[in-house]
Amino acid sequence: MSDESQHWAPRDPSGAAAAPGSHRGEPPGNSGKNRKDRKNSRERRTGWRRVIPTWRMALGTVLGLAVLLGAGIFAAYRLVDIPAANAAATAQSNVYLYRDGSVIARDGDVNREKVKLSQVPPTVRQAVLAAEDRDFYSDDRAVDVKAMVRAGWNTVTGKGKQGGSTITQQYVKNYYLGQERTVLRKAKEAIIAVKLNREETKDQIFEGYLNTSYFGRNAYGIQAAAQAYYGKNVEELTTAEGAYLASLLNAPSAYDVVAHPDNEPAAQRRWNYVLDGMVKEDWLDAAERATTEFPTPGETKPSTGLSGQRGYIVQAVEDYLNRRGILDEKTLATGGYRITTTLDKAKQDAFVKAVDTNVMSRTSAERKADRNVRVGGASIVPATGEVVALYGGIDYTKQYVSNATRRDYQVGSIFKPFVLTSAVVNDSTTQDGERITPNTVYDGANKRMVVGVQGPTDYAPANEDDVDYGEITVRTATDKSVNSVYAQMAQDVGPGKVRDTAVALGIPPDTPDLTASPSIALGTANASVLDMTEAYATLADHGRHGRHVLVERVTKDCAEIGLPERTTDQAVSREAADTTTAVLRSVVEGGTGTAAQAVGRPAVGKTGTAEEDRAAWFAGYTPDLATVVAVMGQNPKTGAQTPLYGALGLPRVNGGGAPAETWAAYTEAALRSSPAQQFDLETAPGSDEEDEPPLDEDSDGSTDPSSSSEPTTAPSGTTPSSPAGDTTDSGGTDTGGTNGTAGTTGGSGETGSTGGTGGDGDSGGDGKGDGGSVQGVRGPGFPGDRPV
Repeated sequence: MSDESQHWAPRDPSGAAAAPGSHRGEPPGNSGKNRKDRKNSRERRTGWRRVIPTWRMALGTVLGLAVLLGAGIFAAYRLVDIPAANAAATAQSNVYLYRDGSVIARDGDVNREKVKLSQVPPTVRQAVLAAEDRDFYSDDRAVDVKAMVRAGWNTVTGKGKQGGSTITQQYVKNYYLGQERTVLRKAKEAIIAVKLNREETKDQIFEGYLNTSYFGRNAYGIQAAAQAYYGKNVEELTTAEGAYLASLLNAPSAYDVVAHPDNEPAAQRRWNYVLDGMVKEDWLDAAERATTEFPTPGETKPSTGLSGQRGYIVQAVEDYLNRRGILDEKTLATGGYRITTTLDKAKQDAFVKAVDTNVMSRTSAERKADRNVRVGGASIVPATGEVVALYGGIDYTKQYVSNATRRDYQVGSIFKPFVLTSAVVNDSTTQDGERITPNTVYDGANKRMVVGVQGPTDYAPANEDDVDYGEITVRTATDKSVNSVYAQMAQDVGPGKVRDTAVALGIPPDTPDLTASPSIALGTANASVLDMTEAYATLADHGRHGRHVLVERVTKDCAEIGLPERTTDQAVSREAADTTTAVLRSVVEGGTGTAAQAVGRPAVGKTGTAEEDRAAWFAGYTPDLATVVAVMGQNPKTGAQTPLYGALGLPRVNGGGAPAETWAAYTEAALRSSPAQQFDLETAPGSDEEDEPPLDEDSDGSTDPSSSSEPTTAPSGTTPSSPAGDTTDSGGTDTGGTNGTAGTTGGSGETGSTGGTGGDGDSGGDGKGDGGSVQGVRGPGFPGDRPV
């Protein structure tokens, strides 16, 4: 046996011996080469080379990461839900408007007013798409991955924080998330955007985007932006204006060419980019584009907050909505309501000007009394009940309580016409059985005891300056506000019936101190200026009464909120209302309200003064407008009511002075463009004017007492004489002295020293035309002499 035969030879599966030098499974002749290759391969993978993955390892790793990423995205998609909207995105201000649609005020922290997509003009929508996402409607994607990656890379590498979002993503950021720029927020934004894109239509998403985007000037949403930059509603925007607003989305503050004139070139470049994009997308004709001029926005307006009259109006509207059961306070506080009032901007401005001219311009920082001057006013169209002007005070931010709606000042003698109205309504008679008409004669003696069916009542109110008028008609007693006559008339009619008539005319039944006693005639009730205006509007409308209307329309998200329909009824007979109107006409023609003649058209009215001259009133109307003005005294620090002695540089302020002058100035301006109307009156029988009985002579020999008397708080069971200057009305028509000649007693007896018109009807110098009245006595049922 040879040496070769001595070796073990492996066999192939068939049993044959393998070729010498070969291994199982290796073809003959290759075993050495393969071993060499494996050896060389091991040599190449030694050392640092062994840490570098092979392509197989790299591919496996990538595939593994892709699976993990996909699983993570899937899990995130399943776990991340569309959240509730954030509070800032849903917050809206309540918008209060004049009847012509111009803004009065926005009440809320966020200046936003949502609109429907259909309200936005097509070219404005297209301008926004051209600026922000031209493929929004044509591409179904919700996320722009390339832009996100690019923006993320730029942010990470320090090239600045950049956006990379579709309109859907921006809407998600504005409405559901926040403005912070983090990787986590961006990831959530993308996931929510994808989900939202499947659950909402493109129009819904686009509408939400337009209502949540910030445009600068504290304007959130396209509607607020239209108002902030162009002073118009979104429906009125032009293509050029829409393109400018769309430009602002990129850099709101930087592109405001009014706030930053130096940035106008950049703003115009962005504006041109938007318009060129519209042309490229066939949304804008090239010829129209060529003629489009840059629409420079208006000046930045001061915040339409609650300063000036705005706060008073908002306060009155909110109270109106709440009391009428339209919107309660909590519901209104949710925001988003668009409230159109009945207020007429021109008339509102005229009221403010009339007050400034006739009252506030006469105040002086040097006079302590002028610091206490307050003014309230209201104006109503009798035929419709619409409140067209409301004056609440000098400034809501300085004095929160509205002088137009407060109910804590006595109304004085402007209440007296209600007594006459009630007498005619109830066919009342005097104690002697004579029917009461404007020509009925009463005893106008000072401190005349009021007599009831069972005899004296222990109530004997004093007249102005303790003047004894003697025999006097109701008409003249109205002109001069004679307390003794009207207290007796109220007793003859029945205090309860007088109260009922006042309520029927429009005075709220819960009015403080609206007490059924003879003193009710003197105006001890604390009705508001607006209450009294409603009642006088009923007289102007021939006795037809309907509650005043302050709100014309309310909407939220374009949905109408139902408003109660105004109804009217014949509260008092036409004869009663017209008879009162006829009597009040003489007050303006020759009584205490002659200053109202400056209105230059047929008018009637009544003056009044509260206890201790704490308020002076004028209430009047033309056939087409009823208005009440009150000047009040109030300590600005303590809030206590104060007399108006010395205010406006006058010994005292009376109803025939500043209030009547303000009334005339406002009414003339408010009706300047309207033709004058005549009163169409149907008076009660016996109401025709008759000759007056002669008046008893005064102590100085004159025969026409110069002043009248006003309401007082009367102590029970006493008849003290009172000091001059308590509660008063306007003076009479005493000619007095002129050009410095001493006049007769003007009001409380001051002699005229400077000539000219002195108070209400007293032409004797600076005499107290309205006169100080005296405290009367309290009759049965009078609530007492609490301070007003």
